[in-house]
Amino acid sequence: MYFSAFCSIYKVMAVKFRAVAFDLDGTLYPNPALYVRLVPFLVKEQRLLWAMYKARMQLRRGVELETGDFYDNQARIMGEILGISQGEAKEKTEKLIYRGWEPLFRKISLFPHVRETLDAFRKAEIRLGLLSDFPPETKLENLSIKEYWHSFFSSEETGYLKPHPMPFLELSRRMETSPEEILYVGNSISYDVEGSNRAGMKAALIRPGWKKRAPRGLGKNLSCFVFNDYRQLFDYVLN
Repeated sequence: MYFSAFCSIYKVMAVKFRAVAFDLDGTLYPNPALYVRLVPFLVKEQRLLWAMYKARMQLRRGVELETGDFYDNQARIMGEILGISQGEAKEKTEKLIYRGWEPLFRKISLFPHVRETLDAFRKAEIRLGLLSDFPPETKLENLSIKEYWHSFFSSEETGYLKPHPMPFLELSRRMETSPEEILYVGNSISYDVEGSNRAGMKAALIRPGWKKRAPRGLGKNLSCFVFNDYRQLFDYVLN
């Protein structure tokens, strides 16, 4: 009843933002839902995943790029870690991780009230965007929410990962909305909140109900709205 009542009166509420953009993994669905399905992969391909993690950590820290292509640089670092060629690392990552994980999303459920919230924002003529650190298109199709977005893309397309401001500024450009008019919703303080704030956006941090402790790492230079239920995000944006 609570959420239905708010949805029914959204038209009389003051809209705080021209656009709301979202992270995907761990923000629109609970991460444990994916982790459980990844167990067979983790057992078989843990070295590949570890190499990808280490490569992305280096790239997040701003390691100087040898070329402008993110995927080549990621594969180069992974190849050095695994003792294989850049081409082989790139091929294995594409096949086993980028494409290999996508079918898992057919069986993953969104957080409660995500779809109702997106519907309400769209009806209120708020532009919706999505920025993920991994390619989102097929995931969105499998989650049955591809139709909602004014723009969606991966930060990798810009050559940078969060929290670098470049992906967030590109999001602003694609959404045709200034950064200060965008609320970015994510689940990571160090990537989503810090990155969007550095680009001039406001941030909202989802803390699922199973996370009992208050978030750590929100220093005085970071600004965000913290919520654990999408009905609270709905109220924050439209009330």
